[in-house]
Amino acid sequence: MLKKSFPTIPWQYWIKPWQHIDWWLFILVVGISFFGGLMIYSVELRKGLVDWQWHWIMGLLGVGIAMFISRCRYENLMQWHWIIYGITNFSLIAVMIFGYSAKGAQRWINIGGFNLQPSEFAKMGIIITLAALLHERPADKFANIFRALAVTSVPWLLVCIQPDLATSLVFGAIVLGMLYWANANLGWLILMLSPIFAAIFFNLSVPVWIVWTIAMGMIAWFTLPWRRLGAVGALAINLIGGELGHIIWGLLRPYQKARITLFLNPEKDPLGGGYHLIQSRIAIGGGELWGRGFQHGPMTQLDFVPEQHTDFIFSAVGEEFGFIGCILVLLVFWLICLRLMFIAQNAKDNFGSLIAIGFLTMTIFHVVVNVGMTIGLAPVAGIPLPWMSYGRSAMLKNFIGLGIVESIANFSYRQKKY
Repeated sequence: MLKKSFPTIPWQYWIKPWQHIDWWLFILVVGISFFGGLMIYSVELRKGLVDWQWHWIMGLLGVGIAMFISRCRYENLMQWHWIIYGITNFSLIAVMIFGYSAKGAQRWINIGGFNLQPSEFAKMGIIITLAALLHERPADKFANIFRALAVTSVPWLLVCIQPDLATSLVFGAIVLGMLYWANANLGWLILMLSPIFAAIFFNLSVPVWIVWTIAMGMIAWFTLPWRRLGAVGALAINLIGGELGHIIWGLLRPYQKARITLFLNPEKDPLGGGYHLIQSRIAIGGGELWGRGFQHGPMTQLDFVPEQHTDFIFSAVGEEFGFIGCILVLLVFWLICLRLMFIAQNAKDNFGSLIAIGFLTMTIFHVVVNVGMTIGLAPVAGIPLPWMSYGRSAMLKNFIGLGIVESIANFSYRQKKY
């Protein structure tokens, strides 16, 4: 009688709303987030801080948000993309008015004791907006590319004003990745970036700058619809870009120049701008093959590496788990990116595919720049390592992105699982 009154509900019923999500991606992200909390705990062991607890709390909250979003249809975001774009810009303006400054930049708003960083969420906002625009009008025409760039320029400028150079660079990477996926000609994208490289080469080596300028003229000749005008324009832009770069470089203050170039030779200022890089490299090198062991890294435990729980968390991995630990962490990130690419390729429409590619591009850029600066191959840019570095806004943004991507997987029925 009891069985008839309370019928059994099969376990499949409870997981039905999530039966098509990419569980491998979800498990990898949760695993790397948990490991990030362990590393933050080790870094702050002797400081008496509890950032590692907040990392896990925000991770649990993020998991809940991602699970909820993944069961909602991502296509609904298409109708709301202009509202999302408006909220993105409004939040970036609000931080300029009501926000507070720290470390020379005004990036945070305090809401109920929670320090919110709007520029982090702006990354997902611009991904959704661009995905909707490029879904309607692919980037195979110049007009559509200019439209996408014009829309991106508003939040990009607002971020630059804060100033937040790191996020502005992430915006650039996202836009280029999504334009390429939306059928933009590779030559056009190279030409878009060419003035920046022309400015760099002009200050490093004039012969290299001349060769680069000629190469850009040839790319314009073979890829642009108006060959002569395009080639002349590309030559002119790169010639002007080189000279402008020289002028702008002269206007920069010494500490700004040092921040850009010091990674090439941090020993020039070992107690100033180069200190982070030197200590990080010593910590990673000291780990050798297998590492010093969890909570046994002298550079980590004695607080020799500044900001190690945020931007330099990878140096703690290198010291305590060695080369093998670093390779395993990078392997996990590679698998995460592989799953994101798989979802992008198998999405049922261009809108979902473009969102997945935008999130993939953002993740790759964060990992490459963060790891690069900890080992001395990139300038210190203040870009966190996804799901591992301490940062509540960044953690929530990453899980929101994960939820949207999982929704794309969940509602793309034609994909093949493996």
